[in-house]
Parts: sequence; C-alpha cells; structure tokens
Amino acid sequence: MASEATESGAELLAFTRFRDSSAARLAYGYGPRSLLDMRESEFGRLAGTVYLDHAGATLFPQSQLTSFTNDLMRNIYGNPHSQNTISKLTHDTVEHVRYRILAHFHTTPEEYSVIFTAGSTAALKLVAEAFPWVSQSPDSSGSQFCYLTDSHTSVVGIRNVVMAMKATSTAVSPEDMWSAKEQGAVACDPNCQLLHLFCYPAQSNYSGTRYPLSWIGEVKSGRMSPVSVPGKWFVLLDAASYVTTSPLDLSAHQADFVPISFYKIFGFPTGLGALLVNNHVAPLLRKNYFGGGTAAAYLAGEDFYIPRQSVTERFEDGTISFLDIIAVKHGFDALEHLTGGMENIRQHTFTLAQYTYTALSSLHYPNGAPVVRIYRDSDFSSPDVQGPVINFNVLDDNGNVIGYSQVDKMASLYNIHLRTGCFCNTGACQRHLGISNEKFKKHLQAGHVCGDDVDLVDGQPTGSVRVSFGYMSTLEDAQAFLRFIIATRLRSPSDQFPAGPREAGVPSAEGKAQDMPAVTDRHVLPQNDIGTGSGVCPDSHPGSNAICLHPPQSEATRSQQLSLEKAAGALHGDHGPRVVTNLYLYPIKSCAAFEVTKWPVGNHGLLYDRSWMVVNHNGICLSQKQEPRLCLIQPFINLQQRIMVIKAQGMEPIEVPLEEDSEQAQICQSKVCADRVNTYDCGEKVASWLSKFFGRPCHLIKQSSSFQRNAKKKLGKDLPPGTAATLSLVNEAQYLLINTSSILELQQQLCTSDENGKEELFPMKDLISRFRANIITNGTRAFEEEKWDEISIGPLRFQVLGSCHRCQMICIDQKTGQRNQDVFQKLSESRQRKVNFGVYLMHESLDLSSPCFLSVGSQVLPVSKENVELHNLPALKKHQDVSS
Repeated sequence: MASEATESGAELLAFTRFRDSSAARLAYGYGPRSLLDMRESEFGRLAGTVYLDHAGATLFPQSQLTSFTNDLMRNIYGNPHSQNTISKLTHDTVEHVRYRILAHFHTTPEEYSVIFTAGSTAALKLVAEAFPWVSQSPDSSGSQFCYLTDSHTSVVGIRNVVMAMKATSTAVSPEDMWSAKEQGAVACDPNCQLLHLFCYPAQSNYSGTRYPLSWIGEVKSGRMSPVSVPGKWFVLLDAASYVTTSPLDLSAHQADFVPISFYKIFGFPTGLGALLVNNHVAPLLRKNYFGGGTAAAYLAGEDFYIPRQSVTERFEDGTISFLDIIAVKHGFDALEHLTGGMENIRQHTFTLAQYTYTALSSLHYPNGAPVVRIYRDSDFSSPDVQGPVINFNVLDDNGNVIGYSQVDKMASLYNIHLRTGCFCNTGACQRHLGISNEKFKKHLQAGHVCGDDVDLVDGQPTGSVRVSFGYMSTLEDAQAFLRFIIATRLRSPSDQFPAGPREAGVPSAEGKAQDMPAVTDRHVLPQNDIGTGSGVCPDSHPGSNAICLHPPQSEATRSQQLSLEKAAGALHGDHGPRVVTNLYLYPIKSCAAFEVTKWPVGNHGLLYDRSWMVVNHNGICLSQKQEPRLCLIQPFINLQQRIMVIKAQGMEPIEVPLEEDSEQAQICQSKVCADRVNTYDCGEKVASWLSKFFGRPCHLIKQSSSFQRNAKKKLGKDLPPGTAATLSLVNEAQYLLINTSSILELQQQLCTSDENGKEELFPMKDLISRFRANIITNGTRAFEEEKWDEISIGPLRFQVLGSCHRCQMICIDQKTGQRNQDVFQKLSESRQRKVNFGVYLMHESLDLSSPCFLSVGSQVLPVSKENVELHNLPALKKHQDVSS
C-alpha cells in the first residue's frame, strides 16, 4: 500500500503537469515578485504553519499593521462628532474610507451609502429591523422574507424578526431557485404595494459554490421569483464570503443591501463591517431607536425627534469605531500593493482550489474506494461558479466517514489549521450530508450541538471538514495538506512524512534537542512517618511531623519492584487481583508528571494535582498543544518543606511555596475549560524563569485555596441533590485511570505496524506517560475499565464518569516534547475512530476528618455497569493499604 501511495502521491502533487493539462490558462502568484518572498516578508509568523481557514478569517500582512500604527503615531484622531480641527481630520478621513470602499465595489456615493457596523451579522440585523415589513391581516397576505437554505445562521436569524412583525418567512432551496429561473416571470399585480425581501449568498460559506449574481436583477425585475406572490421584491446579497477573494461590481449587479466584514478581506481590523445600501431604497428603511449622532434635534421632556437626513448618519448610532475604519484604508493599500487587485486574487486562489480539488478527488485506496467525499455543486471548472473552498469528509477503505474531529486533531499534529463542523450553515450541512430534520433533532438529543466535537451519531456524520485559501496561500500550503491526507490514509506509519519543521525539543549549543525525563524516581510516604494530626486537606498543609518525602532507598526500591512485578504478571496473562501499579500527579497543568508510591488525597483529588498552570502574557492557559516543551518542566513537591521545586534542562532549579501568602496574594481570574477560576500569580521570579525557558513572556498562577470550582458532571444516585464534586485546574474530573492491559494492546498494535520488525517503537513506560493518568491499574482485559460503573480502592469509593476522549497531546513524547502521529492514528483506527482511552473518576464521598492516602499496591475492586451490586465491602479490609 505504501509504495502505491508514494507513486500516486508524487503524480498528484506535480503542479506543473496539472497546470499544463488545464484547458484554461491558470494564474498563480502576482507577477514578477515571488509569492514565497511575500510570505517571508509579510507573513513570517506563518513559517512552519499551514493555515487553511481563510473563509473563517484571513490574515493581515505586516506592512498593513506597520502602516496603520505609523499613521496613529504621526496623527491625532479625535471623536468625529466634535467640531475641533483634530476631529475634523478624523471625520474627513472616515469619509475618505467610505469613498474607498465604494470604489472597491465599483460604485459611487450617488448610487450607494456605506453604513459602518460591527460586522456582516450586525449589518444583516440592521436590515431585518429596518425593512418595511407589512404584517399579515384580513386584507393583506403581508410581506415575504425568502432566503436560500444555503445561508449563514445570521441570515436565517432574520426570520425571528419577520415573525415578530407578523410577516412570512420561506426557506428556498438552490434547486427551487433554478426551477424558478427556468419557469421565468410570474404574473404580478402592478398595483400591489407589498414589499418582499429575498436573501442569498454570493458564495456559500459551506461549499464555496458561487450563485449567479444575475439573480439580483432577475428577482428585482420580476423575471424570476422565489415564491409566487404579488408585490415588489428587494434583494439582500450576503457578500461576506464572496468578497474575500473576488471583485464585486455593484454597478452591474445592483443589490439593494450588501453586508460585508472587513476582517474577511484584510484580516484586520476585526469587529468592523458595513452595510452597503442602494440609495433608491434608503428612504424606505425605518428606525425606532436613536443614538448619539443620529438626531438632527430632539427634546428630552417631550416626544419630539428629528433624524438626520443622510442614511449613514441615521443608522450609525453612537461614535463609530473610527480608528478601525482608518485601519481599513491601510488594508486596501496593502492589498493592492501586494496583489494588484481582487481579480488577481480571484484567479490565484481559484488555481489553488482547482488543483487541490483535482488531486484530492483522485485519491483512492488500493481497493478502489475514494479517500474523501467532496460536497460540491460545481465541477470546479471556473471561478464564476466556485470559490476557493473545498468541503469534504475523509472515508476509510470501506466507505465509512471518519469523524471531522479526528481529522482536525490529526491535522493539528502536522501544523495544519482547517475548519470543521457545519460552519454556521445548517441548511447546506443538511443538504449535502443527507441529514433530515428528524435526524438533526435526534443528533441534538444525542448531545450534539453546533460547534462541538460530536462528529458521528450512529455512524453518520454531523458535519464535515473545510479548507479554504486566501490571497497569501501558496502551492506549498496545498501540497502540505495533500501530503497530510496521503500520509494518514495511504501510507504505513513507518513511511509517514515528518511532523513538520516546528518541534518541541530545546535546542542546545550544538543544535540538538535536549531530552529531559518526564518521570523521575518515585517518592514513597512510609507508613511509620504518617502523622496523627488533624488530617491532610487540599486547602491546608500537613504538620511538620506528618509526612516524610524521602524514605530509605531500599524501601522505595522494594515498593517499586513489587508494583512492577504485579503489573508484569497481569501483562503476561497472570490475572491476579487488580492493583494500583503507578501513581502520578501533575502539579503544574501540562507539565511533567511527579511519580509517587503513596500520596495524600484531598477534596479535589490527589493533593496539589494540577494546582498550578502556566499562562501567556494575556493570562491564557498554555497546554502542550500550543507549547509541547511544557512536558520538559519537571515539578517536585516537598510536603515537609512546603515547597515545589521546578527543574528543567539548562536551568537552575527554582522553588515555589505550596501555599499563598493570604495578605500579599492578589487574586486574578482565569479560565479552564470555559470555567472561571480564581487564581493568584506566583511572582516575578518564577515568571522570569519560565519566560527564559520558553523564550516568551509567561507566568505561573495557582488556584486560590478559597475558591471552589464545581464539576459539571453530576455525582451519584445516593448523594443528596445538588451535591457537586470540586475540581482543581483539571479539564474534566478529579482522577484519570488507565489500564495497563489497554496500554499493552495498543503497544502490540503499534509494533505490528512496524513492517521492518525493528525494536519496539513505544516502550510501555513511554506510552503510559503520554496518557497523563493519575492511577495506573493492571487490568485483566483491555478496555474493561470502560464497562465499570464504580470502583473501590481501599475504603475510598470512586464513581466512573465515562471515557476520556483524547486529543492530539497523546502524540507528544513526554521525555522530549517531540511529536509522533502514530499513537493517535492507531488508536483512532482500532477504536472505530473514537479516540477514547482511560476513564474519569470522582470521589463518591470523602471523609477528611483523618488523613487519606492512595498507594501503589492497593487492590482495585470494580463494579461493572451490568452489575451495580456492590462488592462485599468487609473484604476490603484484608487489602487495606489506604490509610484513614
């Protein structure tokens, strides 16, 4: 298979051959200047990254930002509503940008007005609220709002405003519109004064299909009608997706309303858009609310209000975002300087899309089955009918869809960034994927909502994968994406492409990555050193006589040897009692493990597990997905000295107190998995240490001991209503447990993938470390843990909350920070494309009136979901090595 894929892939990626075979002349690039030179000088931040979500947001060039900031530094811009000379400069500059926008769309201020909004969605909302809808009544059928089913959510949302106005909304399929075009003009009453609105996208944000701009004139003239009703039709053209890579000539296609977003065109500024309004229809628009700058005159104590005359002044409530508007001017300058104009962008991006489509649709498995299913309405023959967007799902060799979430995670391992889901276009998603309304509601009942990673329900896709090109996209981007598909579907693991140029090892002076073990010698808490004080709680430190972290080496060695022998027995078929073979905590979220043989248990889980996290300069939590080198940071907890020591290769160790100084700690807020958490900064000294290691500003923060974060997942049937488990900075649950039998099965599958019979690529300990679990147990069967309902470890009882759905972090070698895609891909293949591994645990109840500990060697007694009768609890006392 690998050799066939190699030969086929090489042929598919021959761009010159593809270009020569094309009937039409295909343009690539922008004249004499090298596209790669432009990428290097203007988009250097993209080095090593393949960005293919330009339909979501394109990227700004360096020169645009430099020019804009220079403008701000050289000039003073004030509120344009003021009358001073500085504000006059602002007003005149804003008006100049309006003219520039109209010129870009080949029209004039005499034909169109530009109303600045917060984006295309706000522009659509403005139309919905200002259009002169006629309500249904005994004497009138009322206005109609018709919209193409292949429309963005923001278009479909207009129907709620229409409903409130007691008018009618009708969804029209693309097939209905083609039929309406064939049927031609419909009879209409010239005396009918009803006003109707038809909305459709110039380009589908789902598939890139470009719908005819001729529909504008045909619908307005009555030569075609979305529905057969008397009255006058107006056209709202959703151009947000279309104008990102194509010129729009409003002198030829005079839509009544055209919403746009500027970040889609330039990448910057975000949060700014416009509604282009045909001046012929502007007098029809109605407005209730009036804000600052929109009134010619009004009285505060009387219902008296006179609006300003121009449509822009009437509808721009309050002070417009004038600095962002000035940034638009620099966006136009940069775009024209770099590309020569939108027609060049149109040709360049289409060439890339047509090439990628041709190569992608040609990929087949050895049995002849296609590798992808492309959702399209065109044959990619011309930029008139197709934009630079490709929507697809990846298939296995039996024709089954591989969930988009799995594809997305694999793509990120190759540093390829694409978009997945339904893209805020449910109508197109249903149409292309064959999802009926009943199926859609069933997906909702199964837990799938817009924007999540529930990609398959009953084996059927809930969404798809989209790649889209922008003006700075290159052939290398397209080929990297195609190589990724070939590597993950048509090549054996031993024949795969490298992960990419950005790897995580820390360069040494010789240029080699420095390795740092992620797990060091285990630490044991000997029984005779356990104190008899008030107990160990997560929010207080133990007394000085409570715990010793450094036992005699012989005892630690014996304990470790015992656990390894028990684990080995299970792996080699000796199905003795299940025991805990390893215990890990991760004091700093996403950093290296701290392995112990006995450790205190608190309200949040293992004491100090994920109590700290590293954040960037904006206070955003860093994980190994963004910064793989986090695994090279090794924390050690010393409970006796009440400190955490942090080590890393090439760095002097640094100490951090385990508890905050309540008088000096400044509480700040952060987020973990959408949960708000109260934290405090651990100080500039450790921040400088981390910043030096990572080469960028970082801080270490710790969850405040006075803050309680409740788990979203509810606990047990026997607990009082409203009882919630509390969490540290973990993602989902207090504990994660994995089974060595499951690891062994995965290891065997990975070894069989090595066609050359080399030594094992993934030693057991390395594999275990990738899954970052707290509790390792020697199960009797692979993945039996997924059938457990609850478990007991000594007197502690845990509820099993479900499987852990894995992300691409399992592909990171915890010793080196290097990526390898094999683990994720093999797990996806072997587990029917659901990358589940390990189970989440929560305490069912916990009495901390006396110290509680988890220990290696403790017996694990599970209760399966099929048999929720509890095991004989007195038998636990025979194996009690959890002290309470």
